[in-house]
Amino acid sequence: MAKPLPVSPLAPAQFPEMPVIEGVTFASVEAGVRYAGRKDVMLALLAPGSAVAGVFTRSATRSAPVLDCQKKLGGAGDEAAAILVNAGNSNAFTGKRGDASVAAITEAVARAAGLPQDRVFTSSTGVIGEPLPHDRIIDVIDQLIAGQDAGAINDAARAIMTTDTYPKGAARSLEIDGRTVQIAGFAKGSGMIAPDMATMLVYIFTDAACAQPKLQAMLADLTDLTFNCITVDSDTSTSDTLLLVATGASGVDVADNAAFEEALFEVMMDLAHQVVRDGEGATKFVQIDVTGAASDAEAHTHAMAIANSPLVKTAIAGEDPNWGRVVMAIGKSGAQADRDRITIRFGDTLVAENGWVHPDYQEADAAAHMEGDHIAIAVDLGIGDGKKRVWTCDLTHGYIDINADYRS
Repeated sequence: MAKPLPVSPLAPAQFPEMPVIEGVTFASVEAGVRYAGRKDVMLALLAPGSAVAGVFTRSATRSAPVLDCQKKLGGAGDEAAAILVNAGNSNAFTGKRGDASVAAITEAVARAAGLPQDRVFTSSTGVIGEPLPHDRIIDVIDQLIAGQDAGAINDAARAIMTTDTYPKGAARSLEIDGRTVQIAGFAKGSGMIAPDMATMLVYIFTDAACAQPKLQAMLADLTDLTFNCITVDSDTSTSDTLLLVATGASGVDVADNAAFEEALFEVMMDLAHQVVRDGEGATKFVQIDVTGAASDAEAHTHAMAIANSPLVKTAIAGEDPNWGRVVMAIGKSGAQADRDRITIRFGDTLVAENGWVHPDYQEADAAAHMEGDHIAIAVDLGIGDGKKRVWTCDLTHGYIDINADYRS
């Protein structure tokens, strides 16, 4: 087993204070799926009437848990529900054995918790291509049921980690019509991060009330602005899952409520940024803005080409303001660009304008910006009104070290 990784230098100072979400309880235990001496399975139980929305990887090799969750979304929400997540094994590329593992786990949870099996959602993260030892998970389900605690969300966040160096949580509280509504969520993600979505598991809970179709539409829209705008290494996982649960316990209906949608956006963006900050081997958090594109979609294409370029990312790691690599990434993206209209900035430093180095450009100014741990690159294409902002991290030797040793 590989030794624990040092905490990312970009990590938050501490795990945030998380509110209790009425209608949700959590438990985490050590099942030994792959890891020894740490909790690696979590179970959340959801109150009757909870609406569950979700978005998932678009990989053509989606895992058995992802396929099972996709089938179950949109069903009636009158019954109670459950979410079970294991770390250490992704149950992906496991064929019919993977399907059988999901069926066995969901049936066992349903029986133990008194739920319909089609209201049990599972996720798995970890190594691809190895059969999931689901008996180890089934053996601890009674412990998970007995240990349910409304305040145990912190342990749940830790139980789903793989190469993460810290647990990721975010929460918001807001007043709607004189009543308090709470939102709290946690995520795992460090490598194999790229749309769609960014290996990433995310679980967000609110005590608001919202019909499942409305909740689903809201989640899909906000995912395009958050988790689909981050990348660590351009690799799309087989297992990406984001589930949003609305228990309705507060009695506040938030369908079409702009304040709630903004608070949910803030939670999702916070978690998305934390995933990038924990990018494997990352030392710098990078924001890339593309404006002046032919459309927002083309701006997104250009921005992700820059964000995913190994040459751009290694230049950032080396604190080298090599704007030529940005030009290269724009040119290879496949989206529309005009060489003679491109403007580039590193931080506040104007590097190039109208397709040529700015006459007042001093490389020392850009180099000073690159020495920080928060890097901003801005590109204006001078073509239209399309714009997009995405986030990534640098590419260091640490990424190689972590992934070369991942299965050992």
